[in-house]
Amino acid sequence: MSGFAERRRTARAPRAVREVVPDPGTPSTVADEREAVAPEATEAVFVNADVTVPPRKKRRSRWYWLAYVILVPTAILFVAPFAWLISASFQNIGDIFSWPPHWIPENPSSSGYQKFLGVGPLKGDESPQAWRWFLNSAFVACSVTVLQLFFNSLAAYVFAKREFPGKNVIFLLFLATMMIPGQITLIPNYLVIKHIPLFGGNNILGQGGSGWLDSYWGLIMPGVVSAFGIFLLRQYMVSIPDELLDAARIDGANEFSIYFRVVLPLCGPALAATGIFTFQGAWEDFFWPLIIVSSPDKYTAPLGLALFVVEKRTQWDVLFSGSVIATLPMIIVFIIFQRRFIQGISVSGLKG
Repeated sequence: MSGFAERRRTARAPRAVREVVPDPGTPSTVADEREAVAPEATEAVFVNADVTVPPRKKRRSRWYWLAYVILVPTAILFVAPFAWLISASFQNIGDIFSWPPHWIPENPSSSGYQKFLGVGPLKGDESPQAWRWFLNSAFVACSVTVLQLFFNSLAAYVFAKREFPGKNVIFLLFLATMMIPGQITLIPNYLVIKHIPLFGGNNILGQGGSGWLDSYWGLIMPGVVSAFGIFLLRQYMVSIPDELLDAARIDGANEFSIYFRVVLPLCGPALAATGIFTFQGAWEDFFWPLIIVSSPDKYTAPLGLALFVVEKRTQWDVLFSGSVIATLPMIIVFIIFQRRFIQGISVSGLKG
């Protein structure tokens, strides 16, 4: 065996020497020659790999163009009424109902806005109350939104991260209330609001007065909790890792601290989506304020706008101007929270 290994080493040595021809001033051993040649071979590999291939032009699929064919007309269909509303608010009554409709006012006028807001030489009969209507709507909508975000997120945290008997059954009952039309609960809610104890002249048994009728309490309190808001936030909170909560408990945090300092900051997108839905619903609500409010100083914007709709003498220019102003807050809120709104809807719908 030793002789055979010696012959193999002897046979390989001349071939290794023939691969590298030694030059003066270079290493003499075959191993050193290979180390000296190795960097050049590496550089050659990098030079060859530096060749860039021009990117191929992507071809749009037919589904891409089909989506545009469907979405563009649909967008125009939804935007056209609002665009005409803005245009009509700057037109005279004679031009509003002309055919074909004028998308660009021929003689633009701001008289409708002046009558509605009570500024300038033109003032409407209801103009002094217009500012109060919007202040009432802003106060009610903001109060309902803040309270819903707080109570809904508390309930969602319990359903998502706490364990107690009957949790799933109670959550299903919450979801079942979403299938009940609001008209069915209208009369029970009215009776509950009327018989609130110690409010509006009521005694301890809720008798003898009006309770929360014709008050801000009656406008705000029935909407402080929403089954849809609880569901949306709960779906988002389920995706939060339990390890974060366990780490907070190890650090000595109680449950409310975990909810407020750990979970709530991570629910920004879902809170934004819930807040936009809640604000929009409270701002546009017409039926409930119509039933419980009787004082003009507590009218909201939808109730105030309804005063301009009178049989045979509706002030269309003033009504359209007020409608444009009433729509602006919702557009502004959506533009500000648009990114978080879309993220919250997409994530809440996929998680859980």
